[in-house]
Amino acid sequence: MSKILVIEDEAAIRRVLVKILSEENDTYSVEEAEDGLKGIETIKNNDYDLVLCDIKMPKMDGVEVLQAARKIKPEIPFIMISGHGDLDTAVNTMRLGAFDYISKPPDLNRLLTTVRNALDRKVLVVENKNLKKKVSKNYEMIGESSEIDTIKDMIEKVAPTDARVLITGSNGTGKELVAHWLHEKSARSSGSFIEVNCAAIPSELIESELFGHVKGAFTSAVKDRAGKFEAANKGTIFLDEIGDMSLSAQAKVLRALQESKISRVGTDKDIKVDVRVIAATNKDLKKEIEEGNFREDLYHRLAVILIQVPSLNDRRDDIPLLIEHFSKKIAAEQGMAGKTFSVTAIKMLKAYDWTGNIRELRNVVERLIILGGQEVSEDDVKLFASK
Repeated sequence: MSKILVIEDEAAIRRVLVKILSEENDTYSVEEAEDGLKGIETIKNNDYDLVLCDIKMPKMDGVEVLQAARKIKPEIPFIMISGHGDLDTAVNTMRLGAFDYISKPPDLNRLLTTVRNALDRKVLVVENKNLKKKVSKNYEMIGESSEIDTIKDMIEKVAPTDARVLITGSNGTGKELVAHWLHEKSARSSGSFIEVNCAAIPSELIESELFGHVKGAFTSAVKDRAGKFEAANKGTIFLDEIGDMSLSAQAKVLRALQESKISRVGTDKDIKVDVRVIAATNKDLKKEIEEGNFREDLYHRLAVILIQVPSLNDRRDDIPLLIEHFSKKIAAEQGMAGKTFSVTAIKMLKAYDWTGNIRELRNVVERLIILGGQEVSEDDVKLFASK
């Protein structure tokens, strides 16, 4: 059942709205508040799928109610009720986040259509939130070691800001997980998260990939194409393995950071971009600077916040938790019954030298899940996890 709140100081109009909505659909549960202050108090203490709110009211007007409600429960759609003299204000409320507005006296068909559309939108928002939670599980940071707790604390502090972050660490340590969580916990989480592996793109194509190109810029450029920076506008771009980026591409990235502008390959036309940049590398960038392979000015632009991701060998106490996590996930993916690991098997795996870090551990766990016994034993580890 959809819960609707009507906030309206004119009793006659309030009664009409409640009557129309209640009689139109028996799945609508309609409540009322006689002024803005009562409305906000009601919203704080209840969950609603939709609010209809008058603009001109004593004590607290509709604009103030909308702004306050957006801070408390931003997911609730608002339909503003406007008198003829309030139309400009009603339009402005949509810029502040209102779903739509209806005029007094309300047209029946317009009112019901707007209510249905707003409720449909609320359902989509909830579904997207739930989907996002499911997607986020793919990027869980598993571990309770002090090293992982330090990183989680850093993320909590840094994510809400727009500060640029440079993530360092060996291959397979989970640098991309840190980048995803920085985005997920930021104000940009509703925007795109665009990942670019700089090491996987040939140096002659990296500029086109990042900044796009215009038709005819090079032989295979048969049409205009937007780049990753444009795709990440209002969101986050993650430049993985940035230490492998060419110097010419570095110069363009530096300009994008300095001026919030990019230009596509083949033109000097500027395009404004609003992008948060997170970068990662497994290289010692200070050494790369000394050898002339990386720009020092770009390094200082990127490394506002430095997050060092530890190797698995430096957080061995997390290995049992990671084994349990991967076991459940892999068994589900393979359509197999879950398996447990014996104490001695876990002890052996904790003692290994994990040069490939978490990525290597996952591969070994998958091998043991498929080939080992119902309880993975010390013998299974010796047979199938040999390094």
